[in-house]
Formats: sequence, C-alpha cells, structure tokens
Amino acid sequence: MCTVHPLLEKPSLDKEILSNYRPISHLSFLSKLTERVVKYRLLDHLSTNSLLNSHQSAYSKFHSTETTLLSVHDHLIKSISTKKITALCLLDLSAAFDTIDHDILLSRLSTWFGLSNTALFWFRSYLSCRSFSVSIENSSSTPSKLLYGVPQGSVLGPILFILYTTPLSHLITSSTSISHHLYADDTQLFTSFSASDCPSGLSSLETTISLVSSWMSANFLSFNPSKTEFMLIGNTHQLSKIKDCALSLPNNVTAKPVSSARNLGFIFDSHLNLSGHISSISKACYCQIRNLRRIRSSLDQSTATTIATSLIHSKLDYCNSLFLNLPQFELNRLQSILNTAARAITYTSKFSKISPILKSLHWLKISERIHYKILSITYSTLQSNQPTYLRNLLLLQNKVSTRSSSTITLARPSNPSTARITNRSFTFTAPILWNQLPLDMRQPANDNPSSLSLSSSVFHKRLKTHLFNISFPP
Repeated sequence: MCTVHPLLEKPSLDKEILSNYRPISHLSFLSKLTERVVKYRLLDHLSTNSLLNSHQSAYSKFHSTETTLLSVHDHLIKSISTKKITALCLLDLSAAFDTIDHDILLSRLSTWFGLSNTALFWFRSYLSCRSFSVSIENSSSTPSKLLYGVPQGSVLGPILFILYTTPLSHLITSSTSISHHLYADDTQLFTSFSASDCPSGLSSLETTISLVSSWMSANFLSFNPSKTEFMLIGNTHQLSKIKDCALSLPNNVTAKPVSSARNLGFIFDSHLNLSGHISSISKACYCQIRNLRRIRSSLDQSTATTIATSLIHSKLDYCNSLFLNLPQFELNRLQSILNTAARAITYTSKFSKISPILKSLHWLKISERIHYKILSITYSTLQSNQPTYLRNLLLLQNKVSTRSSSTITLARPSNPSTARITNRSFTFTAPILWNQLPLDMRQPANDNPSSLSLSSSVFHKRLKTHLFNISFPP
C-alpha cells in the first residue's frame, strides 16, 4: 500500500480546485530500490534492441527537454526562413498516469517490447493487488484498491507510461504527415505551410488531433481540448495574410491561436523572437539577485557564488541553445543579468568594468555560454548517435586531403534561404561552431573514425578553456 499526498502543481493555481493537484505516491525505500534494479534491466533491454520510441524524449539517456525544444525550434526557424507558417499545437492530457489500463499495459509489454515469462509475471505482480490511501496534513482516508494507473513518485511509473503510449507515435507517423514530439505526457504536433495553404494545413492538423483523441479514448487516456493551446508561428508579413483562423477540436471546442505559450518550461511566441521568455527570466533572476543582496553580508564569497550559480545560472542556461544568434539587444538583456549577479557577489559598483569581475569568477559571457551548450549537445550527439532527431541534422564532411582531414568535421547543408534568421538554426550554425574548435578537440578515436577520441570530461574541460579565452582574450 502507498500513501498519496496531493501536491499543488503550481503555487499560483486555485487551491480549491481538485484538478490543480498532482497525486504523489510515497513508497517504501525497499520498493523503490527493487524498482530501480528492474528499471536498469528494462532500459538495457529496450536500448539494446532499439525498442525505445525515437519521438519520445522523456526518461531516455542523451534526451532532454532541451533536445526536444531544440529540434522543434530548428524546424520553426527553417520554416520562417522559407516564408512558411507553422501551426504548433500543445495537447493537454488530464491525469495521464492515473488512467493507464493494466491489461493493455501488460499486453503492450509483451507484444511491443518482447517481455515474457518471469519478466512479464513480475510486472503483472507489480501492478496487481495495489492499494492506496490519501493523506492531507494529519488526516488519512481509508485504503482503496488501485485498479488503474501507475504510481506518480515511483521509479518505474514514468517508464511504463512512455511504453504505454509508444503506439501513438507509430499511429501519427504512419497515418499523417504531421510532425510530433513527446515528452512524457506533453504532446506537441506541428506542421508548416504557405499562407495560401493555411486551410488545408489546419485541416490536416485537426484530422491528426481527432485521430490522437480517438486513440487516447480507446486506451483510457483523457485528452483535454479546453486546455490545449494552438499557435501560428512565422514572420510578421506572412502572419498578416491569415485572418480569423481557428482549430476545431473534439467535444465542440474551438481553439484560436495564442500569441505565446509555455512549452516544456520555455515560452514560445508567434514571431519566435523569444522576448517574452527573456522577460520572464529577467523577472525571476532579478528577484533572486535582490534576495541574495539582502543576505550577502552574512555569506562568504564562495557560498554567495554557489547560490548565484544554483538560482541564477540555472535559469540563464535552461534551453539557452535556443538563444543562438538572437539579436544583440536581446543577448545584452541576458548579459545584464549575469553582470548584476557578479556585482552583487563581489560588492562591485555598477561603474566598474565587468570583464575582470566575470573573469575572476570564471564565468563565461552569455554568447560563449550559448556556444558551450550548442557544442556540448553536438559532442554528445556525435558520440552517442542520440537523439536520432538531432543526429540526423549533423552531416559528417567527406574526407579530403587537407591538414584537417584527420579530424571529425561537419558539413554545412545547403541553405535555401538568405534570411538572417537562418543563422539561428542548429542545422546551419552548429557545423560552423564545431569546425572552429581546435583540431586536437576533434580527433577521431583509433577504433572508430566517426567517434571522438576525447572523453566527455576532457572535452568539456578543454571546451570551457577554449571559450574562456574567447570571452577574455589574454
């Protein structure tokens, strides 16, 4: 039996509305330890046999919210640069983990993922005869049987959920031309078209959403049309050609395009200038800096630096690969946050030169922090060939007889557009940054010419040194 503690999803939500709570299961240590052993064996089986869903980025090594958003962002940038509009739909699922049907899940583990005999019997035992009680402050409900769902807060629950929903990706891929990405229960559908083809593009998106809704109903998952968000993303001129469009969703719900939406913690806007997201970062970071200043006199510099790194750098660096080649005035807003944090830590006035302060703290400037992230993702993708949706964007250059022919060099794809926004594309700009690295950082391994010789720790150490010298030239 487990104890379920309702947790408010966001502090700003109404505490009186039950749907705003997430049920978190508190399980015993022994149970979690056993689940962790099973998890590692299950993931080894799935990865060895290439059974993981390539469109699902949650709970998979070398996958993250950032790789998901970077892939979507790359698609959006390419569409804008070729004067197309992208319809992006963020689907909402209600209580996704709580409605999984155990019989369907066990059947899926057997037929889709090859579990049998003892392994399948173990999962049947794991799912059966479960019970729970709800605890709020000092009160607890009477125990009830848990006939559906996987426990939120368990080790295996998230993995079982993504395995349960794997057929959805196959359905979308095989039945429609709509692109999609999944991150746990966050599902995003997107398609690009010219302004004149908007009606047919939206019609295809509506057909796909209806297909997804029907699949979810058949699999006891609850699609929530009223909370689904829909955006049209493109340049100002192309968007001005579209008037009064809307998506017709199931249950007679109509979704009109919104100007901005939060996608996996990152705010996308209709022009993809990311100004709204940077404003959100600024508000949160300056609040933390003010709090840091209040207690700075009680801290030594090392502790103050650690706090700033945890509270401020984490916000500046989250999905900062999407900031690649943004207009300089937007990057200056981010740099101002970093400068202010550095001054708060070192008790330096705003009239002092900032470069020596940042150098003393060993903090890269914003542009180099962005390049660090892009190059780190590129390295990881080349080494692991994962995620496949990013690896497919990186092309190795054919070997020629030059001084750098013994290094791993990336080819830049032909660019169909001369639009400046193309420089923000991972596809077109990552190869440039990669090929500018020192030759000793791009040496191939002796046993695998397509893999790098440097280990991850050594590569990232040299990468920071390289970018640090660019930030602060000797």
